[in-house]
Amino acid sequence: MTETRGHDDAGDGEMVGRWVLARGPWPPGAVRVGWRSDPFRPDAAATEEADRLLRALADRGSPSHDGLAARLVSYDASPTALALELQPVRWALRLIDGGAVSSISALCVVRSADGRWLAGRRAAWVASWAGRWALGAGGAVEVDEDPTDTLSRELAEEWSVRAERLSVEALVKAANGNVLFIGQAWLAPGAEVTPDHEHDAHAWWPADVDAWPAEADPPLCELGRMLSPGAA
Repeated sequence: MTETRGHDDAGDGEMVGRWVLARGPWPPGAVRVGWRSDPFRPDAAATEEADRLLRALADRGSPSHDGLAARLVSYDASPTALALELQPVRWALRLIDGGAVSSISALCVVRSADGRWLAGRRAAWVASWAGRWALGAGGAVEVDEDPTDTLSRELAEEWSVRAERLSVEALVKAANGNVLFIGQAWLAPGAEVTPDHEHDAHAWWPADVDAWPAEADPPLCELGRMLSPGAA
């Protein structure tokens, strides 16, 4: 399997501040997940920095609970399957910019039946992307959880809706060292979403990424183009 540590090149393609490690799409059943039992052990400096950043979240009123989540140890991808090796890791280590811990989160990009994109503005108090617009639903992969299940769980928790069909699209490493497991969920015709308290606004952006509003920043536009039909 391919180690993610030391992965400095652009991989299969480059997005804004991100590197595509593996590109699908794969059906959910083609993703295989294995978990190591031993938690990742950070060095003392990383532990101290995680503690500092956790305190900073608490000081600004953001959720500051800690616990175990997941990190990507290695992966193996082919046109027909994606295999992941995951390991428990302290959640707060994902807060360290450039820490290269490879904490993994799931991002479920949501599409309406006619191809529009669900976007939500993150509330000012949340821990990540506060006050910024994001696509779909996302969150940390829990210990012993299959990331494909994380996609559906986050969709239900954040938008109170279920996917009519779901695909796993890509494995992407961000500039801060964290990893995104990206899926795409298509809703049934007439499906209605209800945002959770972590969003203070939401909108359906046009199917054509070039017609998105000004609040769609470059990373979102690049992601949208990557997931659009005909993208390389």
